[in-house]
Amino acid sequence: MEFIRMNMKTIVFLNALATVVWGAPSLCDPEDEFLGIFCKEPEPEQPKCMDIMMNYCNDMSYTHTVFPNILGHRTREEAEVGPEYLLVSVVHNLLNGECTPDIRMLGCSVLVPRCEKEKVLKPCRSTCEAVRKNCYHAFEGIEMAWPYFLDCDRFFVSDQEGCYDPLEGLRAKQEEGNTPEKPHTVIQFSYQSNAQMNSILKKTAARCPEIAMTYSIGRSVEGKDLLVIEFSNNPGVHELLEPEMKYIGNMHGNEVLGRQLLIYLAQYLCSEYLLGNRRIQTLINTTRIHILPSMNPDGYELAAAEVHDTIDPENEEAQNYNSWTLGRGNAQNIDLNRNFPDLTTIVYSRRRHRRFRSNHIPIPDAYWFGKVAPETYAVMKWIRSFPFVLSANFHGGELLVSYPYDLSKHPLEQKMFSPTPDEQVFKQIARTYADAHATMSEGNSGRCENFGSIGQDGIINGARWYSFAGGMQDFNYLHTNCFEVTVELGCDKFPAEEELYTGWKDNKEALLTFMESVHRGIKGIVKDADGNGIKGARISVRGIRHDITTAENGDYWRLLTAGIHILTASAPGYTRAMKKIHLPARMQKAGRVDFVLQKAVVEPDMEEDYRIPSMGTYEDFDPYNQFERYTISEQNQNREEGQEKPWWWSYFSHAHGSAPTWLLRN
Repeated sequence: MEFIRMNMKTIVFLNALATVVWGAPSLCDPEDEFLGIFCKEPEPEQPKCMDIMMNYCNDMSYTHTVFPNILGHRTREEAEVGPEYLLVSVVHNLLNGECTPDIRMLGCSVLVPRCEKEKVLKPCRSTCEAVRKNCYHAFEGIEMAWPYFLDCDRFFVSDQEGCYDPLEGLRAKQEEGNTPEKPHTVIQFSYQSNAQMNSILKKTAARCPEIAMTYSIGRSVEGKDLLVIEFSNNPGVHELLEPEMKYIGNMHGNEVLGRQLLIYLAQYLCSEYLLGNRRIQTLINTTRIHILPSMNPDGYELAAAEVHDTIDPENEEAQNYNSWTLGRGNAQNIDLNRNFPDLTTIVYSRRRHRRFRSNHIPIPDAYWFGKVAPETYAVMKWIRSFPFVLSANFHGGELLVSYPYDLSKHPLEQKMFSPTPDEQVFKQIARTYADAHATMSEGNSGRCENFGSIGQDGIINGARWYSFAGGMQDFNYLHTNCFEVTVELGCDKFPAEEELYTGWKDNKEALLTFMESVHRGIKGIVKDADGNGIKGARISVRGIRHDITTAENGDYWRLLTAGIHILTASAPGYTRAMKKIHLPARMQKAGRVDFVLQKAVVEPDMEEDYRIPSMGTYEDFDPYNQFERYTISEQNQNREEGQEKPWWWSYFSHAHGSAPTWLLRN
C-alpha cells in the first residue's frame, strides 16, 4: 500500500508538471499553408550562444547554450515539449531521489549543450559511462530503459575531442561542503521481495564496480531472473590459478534464512572492501566468488505471501503448514533438490568396474525425458560453465552441515552411511562451516531432531541422515570438479524478521571462513613442452577414486587433507607425470604443484578404462533441445509481460500523446 501511495503522489506531481510543460505555444501546422506569410518557415539563422532558459537546467556550470541542440531540437520551445525534457524534469520523483541530480544534469548537457564561441561543446563520454554504471539499476527498478539520449557512445565524446565534465559544478559544490562520509556497512535486517532483492544486488554491484558485477543465469518458471552477484578483483574474468566458489540460497522457496544471509553477505563484502578490511580485501583479491541468493524465487513469493496472510499466534497449524510445505517446490511444484540427474545410482552400479572413477559422469539420455525444471536447467548449465572448486547451498529445518553422498548405497536402507572417495575432504569442509558457526558444533542440545539422530559435531553424511536421489550436491561432485555441501541453518524455515540479525551474527564468521577454505589443498598448471596449458588434463590422487580436470588454460585446484599424497597428471596424447607431495597440517594456502607433459603415442585403452560403458560422453548436454524449449517459454512470458505496462506508462502516454517506446525495457 505504501508503494501504491508513493506512486500516486508521483503521478499527481507528474500531471501538475505536464500542465506547465505542455502549456508551451504550439508550432505552426504545415496544413495551414493557406494562411500565407503567417505560416512560412522562418529563415534559417546562424547558431549563436544564448542564455539557458530551461527551469530544470539552470544550475549547470555554464550559462550559455545553442540551438539546434545535440538532439536536433531547433528551438528552446521544441526541446521543452519533447519527452526527453519531461523525463529530465521528473527523474527525481521517478527514481525517488536516487542518482539525482546526476541524471538530470547529464540529460541537460544534451538538451542544452554548452556553447562557446557560437559552437557546441559536447559532454565527456567518461562522465556518462560512470553515471550509467552507478545508476542503471535505478531505471531497472522501475522497469524503465536507460534513456536513449544518454547513450554514451552516440551523444558524448572522448577527452581527446575537447569535451567537458557536465557534473563539474556539482562536484565543486560537494568539495566545498563537508568532508565526505567514510563508507560504512549498513544492513537492513528485514525480508525483501524478489524485486527488492534484485535491486539490492544491483545497487551493491554499482557501489563497488571495481570488484562486483551481477549477471543472470536464467529465469524461473514465472519469468523471474535467477540473479547472481560476483565478487573478484577482476569481475567477469577467470584469472589463472584463482579458485572460484559459489553460494546458493533458497533452493526450497520456503527455506529463507539462507537467502537473507547471502543478501547481507553481498552488502558486507562490498562495504568492508571499501572500508579497507584487509581480510575481505585479501579474500576478494584472491578468489572469484559467485552468490545466487535465490534459486527458487517463485516458491519464495508463494511462501512469503502465505506467511503474511497467516500471522496468527493462535493458529499453529497454519504456521506449521507454511513452514514445511507451501512454497517448497517451484511454480511447477517440483522439488528442485530432487530434480537433478541421479548420477549416484550410476556410480554404485559401476563401482566395481576396473579403474572406474567417480567423476565427470555424463548425464543419461533418460534424464531429459523427465520433467526438468527451468531453475534446475539454469543451475546445471551454470555449474558446467565455471571451474567451481567449492560450494555450499543453504536450507532450513535442522542445524547441521550434510555432505555427499545423499543417496544410500543400498536401495532399501534409508539411513545408511554412504561415503564418497573424498570422505575425509568432505568432513573437513563440513567441519569448517560447523566449527565457525556460533552453535552448530555444540552437540545435540536444542537441535530440531526432525530426522532423528544427527551426531555430535554438527556434520553428517547425507545418506546417513536420510536418503534421496537427484540432489544438487551429489550432482556437483559426480559431474564436475566442484565439492558442495548442504548447510541447514536452523529449525525454523521462515524465522521471524526480528531473528534475522541473530542469524547473521551466528553465521557471518562461518560464511567467511568457508570461502577462505577454497584455498586448501593444491593448485597448479598442467602444460605441454612448449609451455601451453592443457585443457581437460586429469589430476589423480592415489587411493582416491575421484579425479579432477584442468580448466581452459590448464590450471587446476584439488582440495586435499594434510598428509603425503601421490599425484598423477595425464591427458590423451601425452605421457603421464607423477609427483609425491607433503601437505603440512594447518597450511593456510594451497600448495603449488605444476606438471609438464611430453607428447606421446595415444594409448587407445586409456580413455576406455575411465569411461562408463554405453552412457555417452560428458560433452553431451541437452541433446533434445530443452534449452530451446525454455527460451521459447521465456519469450512467451516476456510477450505476456509486455502487455502490462509499468505504473508510470499511462502518464507519459497521456502527457505526450504518443508515448516514446524507448521508455520500455523490452
